[in-house]
Amino acid sequence: MKYLRAFIIIGGFFTAVGLILVAGVLMFAKIQGPPPLSVPQSSLYYANDGSVIGESNNGQKRYWVRYENISPYLRDATIAIEDKNFYEHHGFDFKRIAGAALADVKAMSKVEGASTISQQYARNLYLTRDKTWNRKLTEAFYTLRLEMNYSKNKILEGYLNTIYYGHGAYGVEAASRYYFNKDAKDLTLGESAMLAGIPKGPSIYSPFISFDKAKKRQAIILQTMNKLGYITKSQLHAAAQEHLQFYGKFPAQHAAIAPYFNDVVKHELKTKVGLDERTIELGGLRVYTTLDKKQQQIAEEVMKETISDQSDIQLGFVAMDPTNGYVTALIGGRDYEKSPYNRAVQAVRQPGSTMKPLLYYAALQKGFTPSTTMRSEVTTFRFDDGRPDYTPHNFNNNYANDEITLAQALALSDNVFAVKTNIFLGEGTLVDTAKQFGITTKLAKVPSLALGTSGVRVDEMVGAYSMISNGGKKVEPTFITRVEDYKGNVIYSDEQAHDQVLEKDTDFVLSQMMTGMFDPKLNDYASVTGTSIISQMSRPYAGKSGTTDSDSWMIGFAPQLTAGVWTGYDKGNPITLTADKLYAKNIWIRFMERALKDEPIQAFKPPKGVVAVQVDPDNGKLATKDCPVSRLTYFKEGTEPTEYCDVHTGKPIEEKHQHKPAPKKKKPWYKRIFPW
Repeated sequence: MKYLRAFIIIGGFFTAVGLILVAGVLMFAKIQGPPPLSVPQSSLYYANDGSVIGESNNGQKRYWVRYENISPYLRDATIAIEDKNFYEHHGFDFKRIAGAALADVKAMSKVEGASTISQQYARNLYLTRDKTWNRKLTEAFYTLRLEMNYSKNKILEGYLNTIYYGHGAYGVEAASRYYFNKDAKDLTLGESAMLAGIPKGPSIYSPFISFDKAKKRQAIILQTMNKLGYITKSQLHAAAQEHLQFYGKFPAQHAAIAPYFNDVVKHELKTKVGLDERTIELGGLRVYTTLDKKQQQIAEEVMKETISDQSDIQLGFVAMDPTNGYVTALIGGRDYEKSPYNRAVQAVRQPGSTMKPLLYYAALQKGFTPSTTMRSEVTTFRFDDGRPDYTPHNFNNNYANDEITLAQALALSDNVFAVKTNIFLGEGTLVDTAKQFGITTKLAKVPSLALGTSGVRVDEMVGAYSMISNGGKKVEPTFITRVEDYKGNVIYSDEQAHDQVLEKDTDFVLSQMMTGMFDPKLNDYASVTGTSIISQMSRPYAGKSGTTDSDSWMIGFAPQLTAGVWTGYDKGNPITLTADKLYAKNIWIRFMERALKDEPIQAFKPPKGVVAVQVDPDNGKLATKDCPVSRLTYFKEGTEPTEYCDVHTGKPIEEKHQHKPAPKKKKPWYKRIFPW
């Protein structure tokens, strides 16, 4: 009796200690909280239509999908073959453990496993494959933490997203794409039973390695599913006879299209979103970009068909939605494999006359109008601060040797007019205005800045023109709209505030002046600069071309699309061939026409603060019925001309327009300001 009492006391003590230990472990597991469920997996990049355009390439394919996006057949098949009591136990199936131990004793070796799905998931997430007691205890602790902090469905989701299915496919989504070229949610019963059998031994049960063994294991799984009540007998037979079509490769390829664009996106993930290299490559990110695959394809096709294979000319190209700054197409060079250097966002090149619209925006703000006139003639500028004399030249040294209007100066790209305007406004004005338009590269405060002698990037110039197109709202080149982590949580979203930064009225008057490069009514001592491509136009455009000895530009827009092209040699060699000089304009118009082919023709809508009047384009005065040419021209209200043209009539103007007496002749304003 004494021994029995001692045994009970000692037994009770150890039981109490055991219970305290178990309670302590459980409390500690609860205090530790939910373990992180992230695993290395591929990051995917999506176009604006939701299709995959690229992915990180780290040698393994991993894609995380939610529980509800996994086929119910696959979930049931996995539970049936791996852990039939999954929803009943709390991480450990003690009945199964005892049965496995008995089977091992009878066979005198390890013949049956007893790990639950929760245990296998813990092992996949955190632990090595060594078979020490320390590893087993740690695995058990992680299993407790999983069971205490996550639902069964969440654990099953994690397990199916981490197990290895062979051939570099980790997780059910990668496996579904590799074996059947479909998403995991679309798997049939036959396909699900086939996939569920692979993780036991991918090198044995992969249908690409041994179809017979894979088929036999599929049959076992289907029978088990029927026995457990997941499927009926008729479903079993139908699935067993289902003809499976195997794929054998991953459909998404790294940077399959738009490699220059993808490089920019990765750079933005680092600099704008603030992610490190490992997260970008292995974080299972879903990166939603602004790329329009159709526009990208058009841009690449136009580039290839326009530029001769024998030419060494390079290009940078950017297309953008002017309403929000979303970059819809980008080319950084003619061949990414030969040169990944991105000329659309990295190269700083002289923009030539494409800088003039920014100058003339500032001029319109300071009181200029489309009818403001100055002489186009050889002019030498002399400075009191010791700077050398400066004599700008027009293309081919061609001048009006007469007065021309601001509208003509822009359409004909008159350099003398531009330099005079820049000096009159003050050489810092254009620099400040360019910053307003989003130009970030450093610009020199010199008279020749009006002619684009300071380098800029293609993307920032396209952004500036987009602001002219959208009515003066702030936009900047944007490549990423949203980034999600592997769980689907949004970790970045584009939330730009498109504030009004330009004067609406002034901006609209400028945009209408920019249509002049395509309007022969503004021809004068030279033809308008868009003459060579007018015949290819099917809708209204506004734009500006620009040339230097080594650079050729064309930037322009319709209300719904802006595009810019730079062409030239990487080393800055002069462009001498006539064909090479025309590449930029031809690429631009061909892209715009094809990209907008199925889009409605939209007009530029004037704001309330502008008025339109018919003017004689030669002198900027109100046109009469005697003027051979008149052009509808927009002005800020109150700045429109009031004087009628008296050049094209033999009658005194007061006889023709009694209600508008002829004004007294005044000395032109520029002669009162400029001494030359």
